Amino acid sequence: MASMHYLRAFNGIVGRELLRFVQQRGRFASALVRPLIWLFVFAAGFRSTLGLAIIPPYETYILYEVYITPGLIGVIQLFNGTQSSLSMVYDREMGSMRTLLVAPLPRWFLLASKLMASTLVSAVQAYLFLAIAWFYDIQPPWQGYAAIFPALILSGMMLGALGMVLSTFIKQLENFAGVMNFVIFPMFFMSTALYPLWRLKEANLLLYRLAEYNPFSQAIEMLRFALYGQFNAYATAYTAVALLLFLALAVWGYNPSKGMMPKKGGGPG
Repeated sequence: MASMHYLRAFNGIVGRELLRFVQQRGRFASALVRPLIWLFVFAAGFRSTLGLAIIPPYETYILYEVYITPGLIGVIQLFNGTQSSLSMVYDREMGSMRTLLVAPLPRWFLLASKLMASTLVSAVQAYLFLAIAWFYDIQPPWQGYAAIFPALILSGMMLGALGMVLSTFIKQLENFAGVMNFVIFPMFFMSTALYPLWRLKEANLLLYRLAEYNPFSQAIEMLRFALYGQFNAYATAYTAVALLLFLALAVWGYNPSKGMMPKKGGGPG
């Protein structure tokens, strides 16, 4: 296949996802409401007790809600990845997923293109969240807005790939709520999205270990450092490895001859 065919397929997949995003305004609003509630309501209470604490490595940023802002960006991406997996289940039931996967292109490329499309959507949501947070006196350095973009792409693709893996286990849309309760919420609360890792260690050693090895925590740490102009090599490498692992599992799961699809009584569509 010529590179033109790959580019045309990529543009088509990304364009379809962006068009769906524009048409589904409720999805856009719902992705922002949850982190904004955490920022405006809960952070106000946290500030009164933790706002004066100096949290390394951001000694000049002492407000607790400034610390959790990258964590809330991660929340946007986590739930966007979940919504993306929901749309894949819907596409599979409607048959459009079959049309995509029978295209004469590598399966990994098709799934990676869909993954990139949902990641770009989450990046738009993240920057809008940062714009709103700016008026709430959360103003990171200007270079942080540029430095965080590669981190948004990597973390968004990792969480989106996780959503793809989950979608291979979901037979029907009605089962989606169970995935939310038993996978997404534990992953969120056992992370550093709202509390720093050192505080979790003080509270509970088991919770600290779970959060430390949680790929969502590492994605948040990568975002947190990037937003304030720093680079966390360990968190970046951890997130990249998790992305490759989840993407490989998703490609395997959407292979009708080897993956999870035949066990659900249907093909890839």
